[in-house]
Amino acid sequence: MEKVSAIVAIYKSEKFLPKLLNSIINQTWCNLEILLIDDGSPDNSGNICDEYAKKDRRIRVIHKKNGGACEARNVGLKEATGDYILIIDGDDWLEKDYVEYLMNLIHQTGAEMAMTDHIFTTRDREQVKNDKIEILTPEEAFCSIIYPKIPIGPWNKIYKTSLLRENNIDFNRPWSGEGLYFSAMAAQFSNCVGLGHKKIYDYRLNNTSSGLTNYNILMGTNALENIKYIKNHRIVETKRTEYACNWHIWKNYGYILFLIIATDSKSEHINLYKDCIYNIRLRLLSVLIHSEMGPKSKIKIIIKGLFPVICARKELKKQKTELLKDTME
Repeated sequence: MEKVSAIVAIYKSEKFLPKLLNSIINQTWCNLEILLIDDGSPDNSGNICDEYAKKDRRIRVIHKKNGGACEARNVGLKEATGDYILIIDGDDWLEKDYVEYLMNLIHQTGAEMAMTDHIFTTRDREQVKNDKIEILTPEEAFCSIIYPKIPIGPWNKIYKTSLLRENNIDFNRPWSGEGLYFSAMAAQFSNCVGLGHKKIYDYRLNNTSSGLTNYNILMGTNALENIKYIKNHRIVETKRTEYACNWHIWKNYGYILFLIIATDSKSEHINLYKDCIYNIRLRLLSVLIHSEMGPKSKIKIIIKGLFPVICARKELKKQKTELLKDTME
């Protein structure tokens, strides 16, 4: 049973920490190193971590000055002593077989990285009925993450420690889109990537303090910068990976437009607003022709390309409605 290091960057998570930490210490895979990086959290998160460390000797708490999730995760990457590494968000939680399932994917495929293409959320609690194991090439895994046919965060995946260290893969990109960079780069350097379909990670959509619900223009602009960086620094330089990046760049212009509308800041960002609409329309035809999307998705792409502002407003209304209904603890 190899040693697995679970890295958790923690900031203002006191409401959700007990559920998360209980789900980690109760994993069926017992050989764990649990690194809790308290990123200068002003609430009671640090104390909660310390209390759990007294109960379980596998837990190590590192208190540091606030520097953001990327910096905190990098501290964890440097401190990790496990053979494999997991990156977990501080407000989510895990199914009991989360680690075991991912390690089984590693063992059965011989891959240096493994992941699942489905996750539980606070709004979707239905398990996948049919699970099977697949082996993806670095190109296939990269495109699946970039499109994304697989949730783009680093948390539904496991990485061999040597894979990350030998190729200098860490969270050295600006916040928002940094997880996409981390996962996409690891996939390209991996010998292959094991893929399963079972839901083992529980992703919280109703944390009103997270960037997911607390809209910030910087999230969009940083994410755009990161996907452009990924495109320009690809290891697998094929047309297929180029087209995947182009699709994500197009999508990001729509995301920035959405954030401008969600924050009611059109007048403050009028040039950015216009630039987003310009790029959404300019890149539309190329994305339609080259992206790996089915007919239904391409119809949605056409509609968003023709009516970007209307679509952004509809998406905002939809998200607000779904958040009000999402009362899961």
